[in-house]
Amino acid sequence: MIAIYPGSFDPITLGHLDLIGRGSRLFERVIVAVLRNPNKMPLFSVEQRLDQISLSTQHLPNIEVDSFDGLTVNYAQMRQAQVLLRGLRAVSDFEVELQMAHTNKTLSTQIETVFLATSNEYSFLSSSVVKEIARFGGSIDHLVPPHIALDIYQCYNQNSPMLNPISPEAIPPLKSISVEREA
Repeated sequence: MIAIYPGSFDPITLGHLDLIGRGSRLFERVIVAVLRNPNKMPLFSVEQRLDQISLSTQHLPNIEVDSFDGLTVNYAQMRQAQVLLRGLRAVSDFEVELQMAHTNKTLSTQIETVFLATSNEYSFLSSSVVKEIARFGGSIDHLVPPHIALDIYQCYNQNSPMLNPISPEAIPPLKSISVEREA
């Protein structure tokens, strides 16, 4: 059975990769499909995201990486997939994803949506969170694979905070507060 895992993946996170790994154990083949969305201004081009995902999933033999535009259901039909794989982090995700699943069902009764609950350690994680942390100089090394963290730091013209920790000499000394003692 072939599953499509669609998304923008800008950038792909450890949460996405967890879902891909788990999906690879459930399905014969998982196609990670990057949506070309003309309404979004992505950090990375589609080609960069395809390369990032390919490098991140190269250890999984039944993963394919591709891109598409248009309706996900049409792409799934073209690829002869039977399943759309989606992750759920919170109740708010469920509401949006359920509506999308019902809509997709009206477009094709042959394609099922399968939801996987996100692993606890990634329940807060999104591509938007990663970009916001990086934009303000925070470390994202624990949220994305190392090669993607470097790509993101380069986009924001920064070095990894983990690679360049603040040295004690860089921290100005605190002014001492004199405390008078009673004799």
